[in-house]
Amino acid sequence: MAGPTEWRVRGGAVSLERPVVLGILNVTPDSFSDGDRYSEPETAIEHGLALVEAGADVIDVGGESTRPGATPVSPEEEWARLSGIIEPLARHGVTVSIDTTKHAVAERAIEAGAAVVNDVSGLRASPSIAELCARTGAGLVIMHMRGDPRTMQNDTRYVDIAGEVGVWLRERAEFARTAGCDATQLVVDPGIGFGKSAEGNFELLARTEEIAALGYPVLVGPSRKSFIGSVSRAPAAERLGGTLAACVAALERGARLFRVHDAGPARQALDVAEAIRRAG
Repeated sequence: MAGPTEWRVRGGAVSLERPVVLGILNVTPDSFSDGDRYSEPETAIEHGLALVEAGADVIDVGGESTRPGATPVSPEEEWARLSGIIEPLARHGVTVSIDTTKHAVAERAIEAGAAVVNDVSGLRASPSIAELCARTGAGLVIMHMRGDPRTMQNDTRYVDIAGEVGVWLRERAEFARTAGCDATQLVVDPGIGFGKSAEGNFELLARTEEIAALGYPVLVGPSRKSFIGSVSRAPAAERLGGTLAACVAALERGARLFRVHDAGPARQALDVAEAIRRAG
């Protein structure tokens, strides 16, 4: 499949020759799916290493919930949740991504060993994160979201969802490059579940190739989200099958990176789907 073959991150590069799995490690008390399960550093580190053992290429660590309606926390509180986790994982050779919208948290995480910043605000909350990534060489994920987690579901109407999201992502990527980031550092994420209706999420996944046409690697994060439940009626903890279906559908349409809770099943499903795609 045409497109970038690697993603440059701090200290090296992540190959895109096969699907890239980002294992989710939420250390928040109020995550929609696994809130408070990994709030203790030892438990969080153990789970992060287990995700890598199961097949995750990157561990995406978050200290602030971004579920719909979530209340923001201060940079100090967010970092207090993260401070004992990132450095130990990095010492184990784990490629760590910090899921934050705050410059101060991103900077401290990079100092502790994080190789990637995953900004769900698309550089709107802290535009200086772009310069930080340019200066440090960290990889940067730019995600589309309307408003913020408190308001993002207030308006989920689009005239042309893939077209509008694509234009927005192109503009934010150009902003990052103007700040000094190289194109090889950037990944774009259409923001499944962030300011979209269930129908909008399905349409975005169906039109992933239009996001891939921007020329940047595409990350999708459908894991356990409510749009899956809109079809399956399953609670969040029972949406693995729907998550894998969404990941494989996006893979077939050009996505290369997949943010999931269940790294082992995702690794297997994506590797098999990739082998079939290549054989065809």
